[in-house]
Amino acid sequence: MKKQYIFGAAFVFIVLFLISGCSDDDSSSLGGASSDPSAWLIPVNEVFDGGPGRDGIPSVDKPSLIAADDPANSYLSDVDLVVGIKMGNVVRAYPHPILDWHEIINDKIASNAFAITYCPLTGSALAWNRTINGTETTFGVSGLLYNTNLIPYDRLTQSNWSQMRLQCVNGELIGETPQLFNIVETTWKTWKELYPNTLVVSTNTGFSRPYGSYPYGDYRTNQFRLLFPVSNSDSRLPGKERVLSLIVDGNALAYRISDFADSVSIFVHDFNGLPVVAAGSSSKNLAVVFSRKLADDSVLTFKAVQNALPIILEDNEGNKWDIFGVAVSGPRAGQQLTTTTSFIAYWFALAAFYPALDIF
Repeated sequence: MKKQYIFGAAFVFIVLFLISGCSDDDSSSLGGASSDPSAWLIPVNEVFDGGPGRDGIPSVDKPSLIAADDPANSYLSDVDLVVGIKMGNVVRAYPHPILDWHEIINDKIASNAFAITYCPLTGSALAWNRTINGTETTFGVSGLLYNTNLIPYDRLTQSNWSQMRLQCVNGELIGETPQLFNIVETTWKTWKELYPNTLVVSTNTGFSRPYGSYPYGDYRTNQFRLLFPVSNSDSRLPGKERVLSLIVDGNALAYRISDFADSVSIFVHDFNGLPVVAAGSSSKNLAVVFSRKLADDSVLTFKAVQNALPIILEDNEGNKWDIFGVAVSGPRAGQQLTTTTSFIAYWFALAAFYPALDIF
């Protein structure tokens, strides 16, 4: 265990060494991709080689799943973060302590093939549809970074995608945007309270990693420490503060999780012409945001629901909605609120990708 942890710290040193040693026009530092600026939607001189190379950080494909109360989960603490997903009656959790070491988990629920993409350097997690142009594929870690953020690649076309830009930035699919599945990111304690029957990805990944140890030292708590350059800095909030972002037509808004009450509270407003409701609990480390406009063009008004998690919202029609935006009771039972383009990330990373972002 100790030897493996040292490997994690050594990896950070290697990363820093490679940053200083690689030239901007060396295509070998781009995972074999062209260094021609016209082949990229982002400045190629701002794309950095993280060190391990393509698939040097291996994705987990077809993960092993176990029950929440399985003794094998003893390495998880209550405050560890997990990425939660719910499709129908299927509920699964993808722990940060595993994602810190693998960054991508390719999974499937029924006919929904998705990749949990997580960047430990920007604290950002999203679930991407793995079906591209009708063909199911998997995503892998390219080893490249832009604004210190993960660049996944799809194994169907070998195209490179910017996770937080939400766009394919190089390759056959350049300019395409990923389809997102709804996720909730919160603590392991909160997730178990919400869904005690959840399954969770086990440490039986096929790789030997010290999953109880964080591989980047004090990176999460050191507000000023970055391993790679970013294109924009913004000191309005601490750099590593986790905030919920809402992206509408390229404009971004950040909600501070600490601004939600300990009990469930909501913010009802419009952003960039979209009527939305943000709901969260600071004590539960939980925040989500949905469109208030439904497919039939009706616009709902909401109030917070207390002491009924995972139910968090009640609308003017008497429907009650859970944290995934599903109506669990009322005349619209079974319907889904329109999912927004939103995710949690470190403040510094959002400011790098969306320099004009506002704070709610």
